[in-house]
Amino acid sequence: MTCYALPMLGRPRDPEIDERVMAVARRHLAQHGYDGMSLTAIAGEAGTTRQALYRRWPTKADLATAAVAAMSRTAEQAPTEDMFADLVRELDAFRRGIGRPDGVSMVGTMLVTSTDPEIVTFYRERIVAPRRAALREILERARDHGLLSSDADIDAALGMFPGSWYARSLQGVPPLPRWAERTAAVIWRGLGGTPS
Repeated sequence: MTCYALPMLGRPRDPEIDERVMAVARRHLAQHGYDGMSLTAIAGEAGTTRQALYRRWPTKADLATAAVAAMSRTAEQAPTEDMFADLVRELDAFRRGIGRPDGVSMVGTMLVTSTDPEIVTFYRERIVAPRRAALREILERARDHGLLSSDADIDAALGMFPGSWYARSLQGVPPLPRWAERTAAVIWRGLGGTPS
């Protein structure tokens, strides 16, 4: 018996739709917050349909956290022998995401007590945990290579990286020039290392 492949039905997926939707979703989150975010409005502005959104992101929380996570994704790059440079690169990815005009406001939107628990869970799993894991891996590798003190308090350091950014935002002052390099250097020294 001969089998023939059936042709694919429907229109092919638009390869640019994800980026369009992400950009619109980020803007809507910043302007309206999570509760005011409308998938219908996002789909219309992005030039697609609500059904197309649901095929890619099954829930509103899924789309919102995907939009935020896409802002600060580190370019795929293997770890190098220069762990201080790896740390700066990871912090710079955070800076690019959070440093957008609506970056800090979106972080606040994700974490207010009235926010849907599903989105808080997604946010922690997709954004907070991967960033902390990447930073921890770099610092532990540096410690294991003798570049940091054997008793370096890595857990304390992990909170200081983003905290140094948020503190200036709360003060209403602009970020430090060369924030990634300067923050990495201060914390690296505090962990017993000498920046390269």
